Amino acid sequence: MKAYIYVIPALIVVLVGGYFLFFNKEKSDLKDVKVAEVTHSIFYAPQYVAHSLGYFEDEGLDVELILVPGADKVSAAVLSGDVNIGFCGSEASIYVYQQGEKDYLVNFAGLTKRDGSFLVSRKKYDNFTLNDLKGKSVIGGRKGGMPEMTFEWALKEHGIHPVKDLDIDTSIAFAAMSGAFIGGIGDFVTLFEPNALSIEKQGYGYVVASVGELGGVVPYTAYNARKSYIENNPEVIEGFVKGIQKGLDYVHNNKPEKIAEVIIDYFPDTSMNDLVKIVERYKSIDSWFDTTYIEEDNFNHVQTIMKAANELEKNVPYDKLVNNTYAKK
Repeated sequence: MKAYIYVIPALIVVLVGGYFLFFNKEKSDLKDVKVAEVTHSIFYAPQYVAHSLGYFEDEGLDVELILVPGADKVSAAVLSGDVNIGFCGSEASIYVYQQGEKDYLVNFAGLTKRDGSFLVSRKKYDNFTLNDLKGKSVIGGRKGGMPEMTFEWALKEHGIHPVKDLDIDTSIAFAAMSGAFIGGIGDFVTLFEPNALSIEKQGYGYVVASVGELGGVVPYTAYNARKSYIENNPEVIEGFVKGIQKGLDYVHNNKPEKIAEVIIDYFPDTSMNDLVKIVERYKSIDSWFDTTYIEEDNFNHVQTIMKAANELEKNVPYDKLVNNTYAKK
């Protein structure tokens, strides 16, 4: 009888050890890929769906998401080799190319198709129009960044001069914009979710417009990598694009409640009810591309917006800065 007492624990040790050995072997077979995301927002729901449901692992990739605030900092991280893939506004690749970088950044997959920020007012408006901004102060985004450039372009399209007709403050850091507004700065502020909803819930303001709906369709946030990395790691790029495509398919084919359940762990400070509302808000403005394919017209619209902001003199070549090889059109 004593023999069985010793044999059974030994057998358990062997079985458990074998399980972990097998699991670790599976894990070690995956290719490590570091991705720098420009901000952590529910706006990027398809990415978190892909990460949560194992779509990247299905393609042989172990993807690590790293928060690197600011498109300029994301670009620097990719160029230095600290990360493999950057996720930010496609304007970042244009700036890098303009600077004469030989191993420049190439966009290989689109995710969001419009600006994800909302215009929040301190005062409640029953029938808000952009003309209500005249004579007011607005906390905008970083000068030269897509949120601020898109906002300014939308103003000009509606006959409003962003300098003469209102005061836009571009000096406040992206992460501090919500706090500055709560602190009393500005009549309006442009905010991503969940900050916009948080302001509403706290009674500090009201969402009056979607900057994305005003700005039109662009590859607003896209995935990029160094030209050499894409050439030398085609299996990584292909697998990553497939994973993101599955994430896009999921958000388009499922209700906000189901999407929220999948990504709730990525937003522990947001309640399920709020998360559902925010996903629903982003779905309602048609935030995400159907596929990762970046159309030339959409990419050129980014350049039109940059020119309007005096951040670009002439267009850069689409065929150099966009690689749709693995995208589904």
